[in-house]
Amino acid sequence: MPLLLSFALLLLAAVLLSSLAHRTILSTAVLFLAGGFVLGDGVLGVISLTPADDSVKILAELALFAVLFTDGMKVGWPQLRRAWRLPGRALGWGMPLTLAVTAVAAHFIVGLDWPESLLLGAVLAPTDPVFASALVGNEKVPHRLRHLLNVESGVNDGIALPFVMVFLAVCAGSGDLGVGELGLELLLGLVIGVAVPWLALRLERLRFFAASTQYEPLNAVAIGIVVLAVSQAVHGNLFIAAFTAGITVATFGPRQRHAFEHFGELGAELLKLAALLVFGALISPVFLAEIGVAGWVFVVVAIVVARPVALWVSFLRAGLNLREQAAAMWFGPKGFASVVYGLIVLESGIAAADVLFHLIAGAIVVSILLHSSTDVVVARWFDDSDETPAWHRHVRRLRGRKGANGET
Repeated sequence: MPLLLSFALLLLAAVLLSSLAHRTILSTAVLFLAGGFVLGDGVLGVISLTPADDSVKILAELALFAVLFTDGMKVGWPQLRRAWRLPGRALGWGMPLTLAVTAVAAHFIVGLDWPESLLLGAVLAPTDPVFASALVGNEKVPHRLRHLLNVESGVNDGIALPFVMVFLAVCAGSGDLGVGELGLELLLGLVIGVAVPWLALRLERLRFFAASTQYEPLNAVAIGIVVLAVSQAVHGNLFIAAFTAGITVATFGPRQRHAFEHFGELGAELLKLAALLVFGALISPVFLAEIGVAGWVFVVVAIVVARPVALWVSFLRAGLNLREQAAAMWFGPKGFASVVYGLIVLESGIAAADVLFHLIAGAIVVSILLHSSTDVVVARWFDDSDETPAWHRHVRRLRGRKGANGET
């Protein structure tokens, strides 16, 4: 009950402040994260949760699944094929380089062994543009930049998973890395993400079936739930299945995509905010103090150095202008994939699990605070409709009034 009431009150506050948030650096993501922090055991003790609670992992996975499904809806296979060059650079070069730079920082700054450093790099490599929504959803931002960030984030969550599991097995001293099992999991996720939506959309075209206008938005919801259930039943990768299913619906069911768009965005937003509240409740002042000076130095390097350096190398001679490249380098927020993988590491029982989880949580907190508070600012950077600063326009209007009144 305290958790539900806390979520309801914070949601009401977010709704009342949403107009202001769209115009300023105020962020609803930060509101829920901070709310969870204040209401958690470390401060007020209203919400009592531990990382071992099943509800924490389940909510994080559901939120990530919903976000990836709705993100996949924003692109279709034809558009993906035509504009794959930039996302391909980000995934093929940027992500491995980000992993490597993060691992080097973890080894030399925190003193982790190389397997643990590489595991940490793999957990923090995926990006999540849901915390930069003002940038990804702003049509004044160049389409190729929005497409790049959206596709990259949707695909890199699933790509990072094999690396996380392999490095986790190495840290645990396991001789069986399970590469074949991981490959099968990814393949199953891909097949489910294509087959289930395609079959569902084909069924609706039969003469005996048709969705009413009232139920049309629920069509894609039902498809998503079936994809989720089947993936869990056969142990397919949930995140690959979610993003692929969204793309499949966008490709073969444009009507269903349009009907679901607003409804789906709101549903994903609710799950995202609930997951942020729960994650914030896991963080306490004592928890943050345990990260230590070296840990915080690593967090800063992981956020402001690793991805910028990696993407700068990846986009050499890619044709992006300075503003586009700078925005892509900066917006690499750590989100639900890192939360989920961090919980997997914590539950693994390896010797450095607690240290790694502290560093992961610290990086996610700093990333959410920084990226969610700067998305509006950077989005305005691309608005060339009127480059005159607001204060200058105000002074100019005052001077005009004085001139009209004959004042000097």
